[in-house]
Amino acid sequence: MKDSSPLLAITMGDPTGAGPEIVVKALAAIEIQKLCRAIIVGDASTIRNAARIVGIPMDIHAISTPADMQQGPTVLNVLDLNNVDVASLVHGRVAASGGKAAYESVEKATLMAIAGEVDAIVTAPLNKDALNQAGYSFPGHTQILAHLCGVKDAVMMLTADTLRIVHVSTHVALRDACDVVTKERILRVMELGEAAAKSMGIQKPRIVVPGLNPHSGEGGLFGTEEEEHIIPAIEEAKTRGMDVRGPMPPDTAFLRAFRGEFDLVIAMYHDQGHIPIKMVGFEKGVNTTLGLPIIRTSVDHGTVFGKAGKGTADPTSLLEAIKLAAVMCQTARPEG
Repeated sequence: MKDSSPLLAITMGDPTGAGPEIVVKALAAIEIQKLCRAIIVGDASTIRNAARIVGIPMDIHAISTPADMQQGPTVLNVLDLNNVDVASLVHGRVAASGGKAAYESVEKATLMAIAGEVDAIVTAPLNKDALNQAGYSFPGHTQILAHLCGVKDAVMMLTADTLRIVHVSTHVALRDACDVVTKERILRVMELGEAAAKSMGIQKPRIVVPGLNPHSGEGGLFGTEEEEHIIPAIEEAKTRGMDVRGPMPPDTAFLRAFRGEFDLVIAMYHDQGHIPIKMVGFEKGVNTTLGLPIIRTSVDHGTVFGKAGKGTADPTSLLEAIKLAAVMCQTARPEG
């Protein structure tokens, strides 16, 4: 009988970091093997070395297409890009070679998803400095994926426990982030966030919109963005059938969302959304990119250079990212 579980492409991340090690740990977990099928996209020798480092005996099966996959609790299928010299690899050190290998892994996995060869991609961490040293001028995964998919306005969603947060802006200077807060942008982010929440099993997402300024602007006393952009966006969203409240002071909005009163929070800028997620679940946060033609989830942490090569890095965030991708794949499949 054909296995109908989702087929996920898992990128190996930067080989100088702990990415390959947490990938091995995550895919060796029985709960993950029951939930999905997986192909690691990266360098087979790096994955073999990572398995040795973490002390989990796995059969590394190098493949060139998904049709070559083998099954078994100790089998790791690696779409081998053969792009890392393990003999010269230095763990915990930024290197252009690591950035290049990480980018190629993401690129291949994304193209496979676009072609329908896999149901979703899940990405291990990469390093922005290494990327730039390798000649890839992207601030992170989100922008790489948007470029590869031909999308202009990909949006970041972070999830942990009861919190689901989408961002109006991410990797821009704080003084520039205020200019991104426009009615049109807020509406776009709300629409993408609502659709994503539905794909996660929430039929009618309850949305809350925090203010940008202290006390949500206090009627224009502390800023005019609420009156000029945020409130009009909320009112327009209501006419489109969304269940949305706000603008609400951010401390209140996030607390009430954490307590389960809201399903989705629209963060106005990077740190407004990241700080609550890190406090709620630093180890288990998941980053999902919205607005792409593919499903993509990721760890919500960096390359963990301090633990690279030691076998001690925590795979929890990657485990959660794989679980979420599998759920989204099942929801996205047509019935019948």
